[in-house]
Amino acid sequence: MSNRAHWSTVEFHVGDTVRVHYKLIEKEKIAGKTKREVKVEVRERTQVFEGIVIAIRGGSENTMFTVRRIAAGGIGVERIFPIISPWIKKVEVVKPGDVRRAKLYYLRAKQGKQATRIDEAVTAPSATR
Repeated sequence: MSNRAHWSTVEFHVGDTVRVHYKLIEKEKIAGKTKREVKVEVRERTQVFEGIVIAIRGGSENTMFTVRRIAAGGIGVERIFPIISPWIKKVEVVKPGDVRRAKLYYLRAKQGKQATRIDEAVTAPSATR
């Protein structure tokens, strides 16, 4: 159990706002010239899911992180991503967060701006001696 995770060279913590680029495969049935003729078209596309990391659980290869975002109409959407996944193309840290909890489940009860309000982490200035 930890409150930080590594994906490739990117390190992120609980409370960070991240952007996860996730590969989707869509299958679509297309009718042909006759009724019996049905073609299946397969398309790949990348979907971006941006939100706050509210939990990181598991260890080593079993690590998973939960990202929560506020969708249209103020509805909260959570998605669990495994760290070791061939579908994740890229993880970007948009804004580092500064929190005192390992799990931010209390954000589920918040609404509107309060659900996305987390203090931004300030990097300490380096001491020159």
